[in-house]
This record gives sequence, structure tokens and C-alpha cells, in this order.
Amino acid sequence: MIQITQLKLKIDRTEEDLKKHIAKQLKVQETDIIHFSIVKKSIDARKKNELNYVYSVEVEVKDEVRIVKKLHNNNITIGERQRYTYKPTGNEKMNYRPVIVGFGPAGLFCGLMLAREGYAPIIVERGDEISNRVKAVEHFWKSNELDTNSNVQFGEGGAGTFSDGKLNTLVKDQFGRGLKVLEIFAEHGAPEEVLYLNKPHIGTDQLQGVVQGIRKEIIALGGEVRFRTCLTNVFTDNGQLTGIELNHKDVLECNTLVLAIGHSARDTFELIYKKGLNIIQKSFAVGVRIQHPQKLISHNQYGDLYEKLPAADYKLSHQTSSGRGIYSFCMCPGGFVVNSSSEQGGLVVNGMSNHARDEENANSALIVTVTPEDFPKVSDVPEVLSGVEYQRILERAAYKTGKGLIPIQLFGDLCRNQESVTIGHIKPIMKGKYTFANLRECLPDYITDTLIEGVQAFDKKIPGFADEEAILAGVESRTSSPIRIIRNEQFESNISGIYPCGEGAGYAGGITSAAIDGIKVYEAITSRYKVINNYL
Repeated sequence: MIQITQLKLKIDRTEEDLKKHIAKQLKVQETDIIHFSIVKKSIDARKKNELNYVYSVEVEVKDEVRIVKKLHNNNITIGERQRYTYKPTGNEKMNYRPVIVGFGPAGLFCGLMLAREGYAPIIVERGDEISNRVKAVEHFWKSNELDTNSNVQFGEGGAGTFSDGKLNTLVKDQFGRGLKVLEIFAEHGAPEEVLYLNKPHIGTDQLQGVVQGIRKEIIALGGEVRFRTCLTNVFTDNGQLTGIELNHKDVLECNTLVLAIGHSARDTFELIYKKGLNIIQKSFAVGVRIQHPQKLISHNQYGDLYEKLPAADYKLSHQTSSGRGIYSFCMCPGGFVVNSSSEQGGLVVNGMSNHARDEENANSALIVTVTPEDFPKVSDVPEVLSGVEYQRILERAAYKTGKGLIPIQLFGDLCRNQESVTIGHIKPIMKGKYTFANLRECLPDYITDTLIEGVQAFDKKIPGFADEEAILAGVESRTSSPIRIIRNEQFESNISGIYPCGEGAGYAGGITSAAIDGIKVYEAITSRYKVINNYL
């Protein structure tokens, strides 16, 4: 297969033009091209009046080696993408079906891969299946009546189901796991473009159907998914897992348990701490969501031709004079700021976009790194869980500040330390009720001071970013897990048979990285255990 990189086309060109350009680069006729596929597609916007799509492609023609040698072009080589090729090798007997706790990306992909190899996993999820979960979330956004088990954080698909559905990741992938994740998403209804876009995304509207499709395949292959089912106890004997309790009543014998619990399963964090799993604190980040007109962002990134291109994103970071860093996170072009609460008396926000990204505003988290040194020392809270307590303190303060609604404030009013009283030229695009507030009442000074300095610094990169009427919403506190469950090289915890997995366990930071980690845990299990035909 021939690989061509750095293939540039004007943004108004078609796929037929791309084929012509490929033939020109290879110095062959179009009819000589047996097949070509796009490996990667990105936008080169360095010159605002000369925008190009940049492609990497794979091309199949006759006499490929001869053609490449003749061209002497470093951007044209022989090769293929790394494909996922793992096959189970385990020979140890697994006495009971593997159990997965949590049906977010890590649990989804671990479960699917196990099911495809005949291991018939049992998956338990505290929230609802997707259609009922959507109803519960929409009811909450309209009425402010929260279901603490089925919400933006909990339910089929995990927290990522109500997000932008970003599928890009910084995970270095030499085994093809990342491509395998994208292929599985595409198999279940995600747009084919997720296979090659530089920053692929599905969007929350399409992700819901994709997740449902994966669940149906797991069940068709002999797996089982139990909704409204919460892990309430873990049983061990001499350091070995022997069983679990579900919903405080049902006992299930089990010697292989995957903890894909997500970053908000605080009661499960407390449970596994009490059961002796080795847990450590970890740093994370907290802050607010900021909204700007999407056309401000797109025009800044692409110039006058921005309307011909998809909604633009941004990625910003700044080291402040105090030494703290601030950066944008989970930026949602053309999206909503959403109430993502999961506990009574607490309030947390996140961002969400549909696939079209066609809402008027862009939004992003602006977050500040916090470390265990920032966490409170509370007498009845174990030190290892003090990061969880830190999140709760901020979320309860946000709930109090907003009187149960999302507290919002204009950036200029944050700088002046005063509660906002009216909206400016930017209209809030929100899911969930909101009210004016002073965000200084729910965030410590070192966070708000860092936010102000950071926004003003970002204005130098995106003029208009520090607009006094930009809308801030608080708090964003669930950026990642506040703990890490230690695991060994075989992916097991200090209790044999328990496999910490995904974002909640501290090993991922987004949909794709969590899914990749789910595949890694599947590999660990199946490299040890063999399939038993009488699982069912």
C-alpha cells in the first residue's frame, strides 16, 4: 500500500479532486488507482486567505514499489496503518463469568471485546439504559429534579454521552487500539469521518444511538447488561476476590471484576477504600465554563472564510504570575453549557455539542490545576479521599450561590467582584436553569485570580476572548478522577481478581483513552483466562 502525506487541497475541492491530485502526485492515470482511503484530514489555517485541507491517504495501485522508488518523495512511501491484531492466549480456568461495573466507554469496550471472544460478561450500571436516561436528564434540566442514579454522570454510555463526543486522544498507540475504537464506533453508526478527521467527534445526539448499538451486540453475543444496579459490597478471602453484592441484596459469586466506575462514583470510591484497595490521591483541575459567540472563535481561527468550514475550536494554556497554570479543556464548538450534577445539594457544569455543532455559542472549561496540597483536611474524611471532598465543597458552594440553579456571571463582573444583573450581547446557551451570581462566592481566590489573569492572556491569542460580557458558569470540577486505584503490570489491584479500568480508576481522560484502557484490561483478562463454554 502507498502512503501519501501532506497532500493539500483548497477547502472548496471535492473528493473527486482529491483523486485527481493523488494521480498527479503518483504520476499515474486516475484509472490506475484501484482504491484509496483517507487516513487523516486536517485544516491548515496558518494563512487566513489561503485555507487548505491537508490529507494523508493510503492508495492501492499496481507496481507500487516501482512507482515509489521512481518518485523520490519523502511524503510518498510504502506502508500501512497499524491494525489491531490481538488474540486471547489465556489457559487458566475462569470459574465465573467476568463482571464489569460501569457502562461508560471503558466498560463498553471491555465488555464488547470480551463478548466477541465468548466470555459472556455481566455488566452492571447504576443508571438507566439510554432512552430512559435521556428522559431523566431532560426532566432534570427542565424541572431541576435530580435522579442521583441516572443523570449526566451515570447511565448507559457514561458521562461522555452528554458531551461533545470527542474521539481524539493524546495516548500513544503503537498497537492499533485507537483505530480499533474508531472502527467500532463507525460500525455502530458513527459517521465514517471519525476514522480520519484530525479531531473526530460524534456529538451527543449521535453518540446515544452508537452506545445503544454496542450494547445490543454485547447482548446478542451472550453478554448481559443490568441497569439500575449498583455495586454495594465486595467480598474477598485472603487477598482474593470471591464475590460482590449488588443493590444491597443480591450476591454474585465472582473472581474477575472490572472496576470501570467513572470519575463520579464517589460512594464506590469509599467502598473500595474500606475494602482495602490500594488508592492514592491525584491532582486534577477545577474552574468554570466560558461562552463566546462561535463566530468570534471561527473568524479568529479561519478568517473571512470561516462560514465555509466546520465550527472552529481552540486550545489555550497560560502560566500565571502566581505559578499556577490555567488551560482550556473539553472545548465545545457550537454547543451548550449543561447542568451535570449527580448529588443532591451540589452543582457541577460541563459542555455538550451535537454532531452539527450549530448552536450560536462556543464554550470551554477554563480550569486551574489543583494538587493534594490544596485539598482540605477534614477529620471524618480519609486523606486519600480529600480530593473528592474538595470537589464536594466547591459543588455545594455553587449550589448555594445559585440557589440550586447554575450560577452565571459576566467576565467583567467577575473582575469587579460584583454579581451580574443582566445579560449583554452574548445569549446564554444552556441546558438547565440558571441565575445571576458572583462566582467568587463558590471559588477560592487563587482560582478566580488565575481565571482573570488567564482570560486576559488568552485575549492576546484570540482578540475578544476577554470580552466583559463573556458568560462564565460554575463550577467545573469533574475534569478527571481525584484518585488512582493502583494496579500492577497485569492490570490487577492489590486484591487479586479486581481490575481497575478507565477514567474513574485514574487511567484515562476522555472517551477514546477510556475505551483504549477498556481494551487493555480485556487483553489482560484474556491473556490469563480461557473461554469456558458453559458460562451460560
